[in-house]
Amino acid sequence: MSRPSSTAEVTPPSPARGPIRAVVFDLDGVIVDSSAVMRAAFSIAYAEVVGDGPAPFDEYNRHMGRYFPDIMRLMGLPLEMEEPFVRESYRMAHLVPLFPGVRETLETLHSRGIRMGIATGKAGPRARSLLDQLGVLGLFGQVIGSDEVARPKPAPDIVLQALGNLDVPPHEAMMVGDAVIDLLSGRDAGATAVATTWHGGDIAALLAAGPDLVVHAPAELLAHCPVVSVSR
Repeated sequence: MSRPSSTAEVTPPSPARGPIRAVVFDLDGVIVDSSAVMRAAFSIAYAEVVGDGPAPFDEYNRHMGRYFPDIMRLMGLPLEMEEPFVRESYRMAHLVPLFPGVRETLETLHSRGIRMGIATGKAGPRARSLLDQLGVLGLFGQVIGSDEVARPKPAPDIVLQALGNLDVPPHEAMMVGDAVIDLLSGRDAGATAVATTWHGGDIAALLAAGPDLVVHAPAELLAHCPVVSVSR
């Protein structure tokens, strides 16, 4: 897929904001390339619980970023699909890679004193297990799943909880995501809403949601996250 034109896409954070001291990331589609494993796990769960026929993964994918039980309710599918979906996701977790450039970007942000968190539609234990397996869990001060907040995305709760635990106010933080609900969650929390394009999803919908910033590669975040002053 061709990279979207950057013309008129990027609106730098308002001068009243910042400097950026924390970055909260969505997980799937931003940090990890989990689409193939999720498709396989969803197909197995659908076959076990619903039965024969093609699993509607494309519809599931349109709700990506939400908590799995919420997606099942939106799709009118049995909540019983969660158990085999989670089981298969754990079984195939070793097949989930980081996106190219993510590890280096996270390490650079960490070295600059930027505090980092994860706010994901996944359950917290599964997110932490995956990040640990990939060797990057220690770079994050907070990893929060949708099962650990009263209201998951698109509500701002998960972003506010992450930033509260990181001890950084929203106006000095970014929420980085690949879905419209990530942008809504970050914006309503008062953070800079950053859209990513390297996941290959519905870029037009993301741009239509009016993100504060659009980045086409992980390393592009570094231009907006200078070294944190030691006087802070």
